[in-house]
Amino acid sequence: MTQLTDNQILNHHQVLQKIRRIAFEIYENNFEETEIVIAGIKGQGHSLAKKLAITLNEISSIEATAVLIDVDKDVTYESPVEFDCDERFLERKTIVVVDDVLNTGRTFAYSLSPFLSIPVKRIQVAVMVDRNFRRFPILADYVGYQLSTTLNDYVSVVLDDEETMGVYLR
Repeated sequence: MTQLTDNQILNHHQVLQKIRRIAFEIYENNFEETEIVIAGIKGQGHSLAKKLAITLNEISSIEATAVLIDVDKDVTYESPVEFDCDERFLERKTIVVVDDVLNTGRTFAYSLSPFLSIPVKRIQVAVMVDRNFRRFPILADYVGYQLSTTLNDYVSVVLDDEETMGVYLR
């Protein structure tokens, strides 16, 4: 949970607006698709993926399915990347890989590695917050909020709790 010392960057309403806008952008860039997989990285990335899939299903004729990418963010290079679905489900589909915050790009780089052995149609990246501290060559196709911070700042995205939903800076 967030503490009183946190600075709220986006409130509940603003977060929902960002999710809706990202969903419309995904639809605009993929309007010819009949099905899209929204693959969220474990944690708030998966929560964002589920919300994006619901919104995309509401606003378009595209069938959007949320999938979990299970990766240990602390030791990405030591842990296997797994999905909560059969990999064959991902074949020949457009995949939007989603996380809450794009910082160095390390988690995304490791999360994308299994897709190299799956014949997918296209891979896109969506994030709620882009912090611009790249160490890996990952760029987001869809960004809810661009935020310039120091390396010592911590950005927290809360999507699972309706009362405290928002983006916070510590």
